[in-house]
Amino acid sequence: MDRLEEIVRVLEGQDRPLEESMALFEEGMKLSNECRDILEKTEKKITVLLSREEGEVPFSEEEKTEERGQEPSQDG
Repeated sequence: MDRLEEIVRVLEGQDRPLEESMALFEEGMKLSNECRDILEKTEKKITVLLSREEGEVPFSEEEKTEERGQEPSQDG
């Protein structure tokens, strides 16, 4: 996370050569995707742990979608 913040600061700061900026952007996207994957796995683990504790799944797919500010899917 620290490295991602550093990349953002560098890219927002002074002018850099295009190749260097692109390399930093690619590294930042990779780190961002890794963070997102960790968060998604953690969310799933918490959901499983809570469902075991309470005997039910605490969030429906519709509630998760609404919480993210998206429209619920029409698939069901």
